[in-house]
Amino acid sequence: MSTYIMLASWTDQGIRNAPDSAIRLDKAKKELSDMGGTFKSVFLTMGEFDLVLIYEASDDAVAARFGLQLGMLGNIRTRTMKAFPEAAYREIIASLT
Repeated sequence: MSTYIMLASWTDQGIRNAPDSAIRLDKAKKELSDMGGTFKSVFLTMGEFDLVLIYEASDDAVAARFGLQLGMLGNIRTRTMKAFPEAAYREIIASLT
C-alpha cells in the first residue's frame, strides 16, 4: 500500500453545506474502503487548506480515481501528494551515492 496526503479546500458549495461535511467524510471513507484503501488520519485545519487527509491506496490509479470522484461531487478541491515512509526515504537517499 502507498500513502497519500490530500490537501482539501471547500468550494462555495462545500462551505455552504459544512454542517453535512461529517456525513460526506463518512461516505468518502466508505468509497475509499470499497476501492481497497483506508484513511489513516483526517485533520480540520486553518489556513490555506481546510482539511488534511492521510490515506493508503493500493496504487496511484486508485488514489487518482478517489480524488477525481471526490472532486466530481463539487464540495472540495484537492491536491494530492504521494508520501514515502522513512524506510523508503532512506533507501532512495542511499541510492544517490
